Amino acid sequence: MLFLRSLLYFIGSTISLILIALCGLFLIFSPYPIRYKIISKWAIFCVWWLNITLSIKIKVVGRENIPKSPCIIVSNHQSTFEVLAFQALFPAQTWVLKKELLWLPIFGWNLALLKPIVIDRGYKIRALKKVISQGCDRLKNGIFVIIFPEGTRQPENQLGHYQNGAVAIAKKSGHDLLPVYHNSGKLWPKGGFVKYPGTITVVIGKAITAEGRVATELTEEIRNWTESQSLKIRQ
Repeated sequence: MLFLRSLLYFIGSTISLILIALCGLFLIFSPYPIRYKIISKWAIFCVWWLNITLSIKIKVVGRENIPKSPCIIVSNHQSTFEVLAFQALFPAQTWVLKKELLWLPIFGWNLALLKPIVIDRGYKIRALKKVISQGCDRLKNGIFVIIFPEGTRQPENQLGHYQNGAVAIAKKSGHDLLPVYHNSGKLWPKGGFVKYPGTITVVIGKAITAEGRVATELTEEIRNWTESQSLKIRQ
């Protein structure tokens, strides 16, 4: 039964993706706010469709901590869920993406319209410089920047090494960091097709300034906070 419900979610999300992505192709010359508002409807639909097909709900703790001005959101990464859900929770945003995603027909073209920070993982130093410079540019233009410092998805209850890219953007731009934790891997396992009913908890911490802080120490502080939230939710 869960396989069939997951299949129903997949079919609905795929059909809606095609429809919205086709609409997106006509938005190439439109202002960014309009492009984002329309294209992000797919993610918002998917969050709603997950609830309808699989009874997956979201519990948000600390919503009042979301600042009105753009910031760098630093989150753990367990599944595709958070990429979708964050578009429903936070203001207009963009992400760090590997360049291969833009090669996907229609989907990749729509991603390109949302001003992502596109990197080549084969050149780490060059990629970090690009993340910092383009991250500062996006923030300057009122766009929140989502950073998954682990660099790749991790299994539930497992936290990878946190890289310093988010803190580097914060120190260069003067914008705050917003730590976020979620346990999406509990219901949407890494690499899994079958999803499970239940509630995913998203915890939003208080904004942190990077001014006068050592990057490695601040990154470790955010990771420790994330780990503490994971332990707290499991209790």
